[in-house]
Amino acid sequence: MRIVFMGTPDIAATCLEKILADGFEVVGVYTQPDRPKGRGMKTAQSPVKQIALRENIPVFQPENFRQPETVEQLRALEPDLCAVVAYGRILPQSVLDVPKKGCINIHASILPKYRGSAPYQWAVLNGEKETGVTAMYLCREMDAGDIIDVSRTPIEENETAGQLLDRLAVLGADLLSKTLARFRDGEVTAEPQDSAQATYAPILDKSMSPIDWSKTARQIHDHVRGMHPWPVATMELRGKTFKVHETRVVEGSGSPGQILGLTKTGLRIACGEGAVEIRSLQAEGGKRMAAPDYFRGHPLEDQ
Repeated sequence: MRIVFMGTPDIAATCLEKILADGFEVVGVYTQPDRPKGRGMKTAQSPVKQIALRENIPVFQPENFRQPETVEQLRALEPDLCAVVAYGRILPQSVLDVPKKGCINIHASILPKYRGSAPYQWAVLNGEKETGVTAMYLCREMDAGDIIDVSRTPIEENETAGQLLDRLAVLGADLLSKTLARFRDGEVTAEPQDSAQATYAPILDKSMSPIDWSKTARQIHDHVRGMHPWPVATMELRGKTFKVHETRVVEGSGSPGQILGLTKTGLRIACGEGAVEIRSLQAEGGKRMAAPDYFRGHPLEDQ
């Protein structure tokens, strides 16, 4: 079975490595064009491209599929199936029609909940107790294709979106390999999504970073977890802006945003209901530090 793989970031790279290790024939890889990255803005290859080059798999990096010759290039690979994981491009119908068995996608949520660009982040932001990955057929409407299979996992109480993604990458890789095996063996069934149950997960941005202390401690804790590692929650303290990397829900009460005290493990702040303890934070222009360590060098009374 001839497979064309389409993906770009680390979660896609994990999936590509898995199916290669499991012996599937990948005849071509599509990934985003090389982009400037980091402080030096040096052009960087995607994690998926790096694996493909290492394994001597042809790499294709079109900006889009609007040109007929780009679609013909895909058709020339004679794919039986396209496997798509976080590619970062919406595929037109002309591409979806190329592979004999269709195009499938691994999506980082339990569809139809959290269709969109930031599914696992919104699951954490909204305090979900469970999420997972879905194998589905791609169609013209975003994340609305028929569901082939789902793998579920609990979301831990203090798990950040980044930590969750690391686990979902492994879960998704296993599901992709399992799904490809079903296609190879001719044992594929799928069920349509209930669009009435669909929710959406738009991409995050920095305007969402500031903590709203009028919310409950649980909501603020979920906000900090869901915004990590990007764009990261922020708070204002005595006229300074801090990135907030880690919190815990603790006992305590007071006016929203009131400092309740510094303990051996963190800075406690009252919320609209309950309190949170800031365990790790980062001052503007500084590095990430444990809160007690930071405030030993920058006493609260001096803030």
